[in-house]
Amino acid sequence: MTDSQVKGFDSRTFLRTLPDRPGVYCMRGEAGDVLYVGKARRLKARVGSYFRASGQSAKTRALMSRVADIQVTVTRTEAEALLLESNLIKAHRPRYNVLLRDDKSYPYVHLTGDHAFARIRFYRGAYRRDGRLFGPYPNAGAVRAALKELQGLFRLRVCEDAEFARRERPCLQHQMGRCSAPCVDLIGPAEYAEDVGDAVRFLEGQGQQVIDDLARRMDQAAQHLEFERAAVFRDRIVRLRQVTARQDVATQGGDVDILAVAMEGGTSVVSLGLVRGGQHLGHQVFTPRVPADTSAEELRAAFLSQHYEHMPAPAEILLDGDVEDADLISAALAEQAGHAVAVRQPMRGQRLRWVSLARANAAQSLVLKLAGAANLEARLADLSRALALPGLPSRLECFDISHTQGEATVASCVVFDASGPVKSAYRRFNIQSVGGGDDYGALREALLRRYGRLLDEAASLPDVAFIDGGRGQLGVAVAVMAELGIASVRLVGVAKGPARKAGEEQLFLPERDEPLRLAPHSAALHLIQQIRDEAHRFAITGHRQRRARTRNRSVLEDIPGLGPKRRQQLLRQFGGLQQLLRAEAAELSQVPGISDSLARRIHADLHPEQE
Repeated sequence: MTDSQVKGFDSRTFLRTLPDRPGVYCMRGEAGDVLYVGKARRLKARVGSYFRASGQSAKTRALMSRVADIQVTVTRTEAEALLLESNLIKAHRPRYNVLLRDDKSYPYVHLTGDHAFARIRFYRGAYRRDGRLFGPYPNAGAVRAALKELQGLFRLRVCEDAEFARRERPCLQHQMGRCSAPCVDLIGPAEYAEDVGDAVRFLEGQGQQVIDDLARRMDQAAQHLEFERAAVFRDRIVRLRQVTARQDVATQGGDVDILAVAMEGGTSVVSLGLVRGGQHLGHQVFTPRVPADTSAEELRAAFLSQHYEHMPAPAEILLDGDVEDADLISAALAEQAGHAVAVRQPMRGQRLRWVSLARANAAQSLVLKLAGAANLEARLADLSRALALPGLPSRLECFDISHTQGEATVASCVVFDASGPVKSAYRRFNIQSVGGGDDYGALREALLRRYGRLLDEAASLPDVAFIDGGRGQLGVAVAVMAELGIASVRLVGVAKGPARKAGEEQLFLPERDEPLRLAPHSAALHLIQQIRDEAHRFAITGHRQRRARTRNRSVLEDIPGLGPKRRQQLLRQFGGLQQLLRAEAAELSQVPGISDSLARRIHADLHPEQE
């Protein structure tokens, strides 16, 4: 790479000033945008390698043709350089770095530490140090299954502190044998603390030690003629043996992550298996953005340096292949986690079988990803033809409004690109400027806030903006875009047909008097339905959350014909609201006092997104 290929940049003078120390280098384009961030054991040698006259990859040549400036930061150690590199990549998202596209946080089991009677609960969010976090788990279902198991085994409470403080008699959880009712003093602090300690050891993979302790307590209770208490310990031992029999003893109670990658045709998938406390909890799949010519070794290194930025790494990370700077990554992760972290490839035994499973999972996910990408590309092409767009759209947005009789109005904006939903770009707007029930005013506020901010930040605008609604909603969008001076966004109103059935949607366009109707089997229509339904789901979720914050009221109270006795009967029959939400209309109608028509009305009101 010669100086002429990096316009205006004197590489010889620059390289002479570089120290022979660890650090991070940041390559910028002419507009000051960050193109690439890298780490180096020796800055002088690593940065100098980019200016060689030959032997460069196509990716490096393309990168260096855009570089206008290089900034370096010296660090004390290589591990510190790795952590700084990860932070800069997350902050700037350079186009020539591997980027993790998955921004969602993992779910955990959280054991609170600020109450005499600790509570176990579902938790998703930033890693926190208060109390104890167990996990992460690959999905919410795995956490809920773990909570159910913990309640059955150790009878720990799951209720909120406020509910705990005001209870005067045991709740349904106690009657079901899933809580020891510390709220009404049916168990003392010392005995409850023992159960908490057993639960912690169980989650840490020490199930056999818990069984041994329970057996000792059972014998002591029997010796003191406390046979009912001994029977409780006996039943708990039986259940614990059944659970621990499902655990793989080869884990020795450890926490392990298993990483495998699959790459083909410019598409990459990372499969991460999770073992916590001796139990294999399943796999999580990531689809990072990977520049051309990126090797599997580079992808593994980038994933390890970025993924564990906000959570401590487990004691062992198993890989399906080589990784760049394995010792450096291990040292950096250990420094961040506060304990030793081994990064290695297993050669035999159970750990090798885990890696083989992760590799197969990654390969299968890649097949599905490639098939989905081809399908999405076909849908985008059909949409381009249907809307007479100048080319294939790269960004689509859709807006929807949700409220209950004008209460707690929320607008949603969801975003799709050539890879599908971009959930990190989703936005919700709590509508404040208009009265309840004014859908046009709510839409106007959401559009002004969304696109006014994009203009202020000089951010990219979508190619197409869909508005859930008919001619009136489209007119509001056209007026807002004219007010903001935006002419490049194609506006489309999406209304359900006269029978409100899928496949009969009407598309309203500013230049057409009559709505456009696409064939029910049209690929473009299927894409429009997908993005419209996603906007509807996202708006309803936000509305329900906002409504729940503004009033301490059950959603069942809004259903006509469902009085207090029937509400109580439903909750008792299904064991709570969450189980009730999963029930179908036919199941609801089996409850005494709930007719078929009322069951259908209840189901419709609880699941408006399905209507």
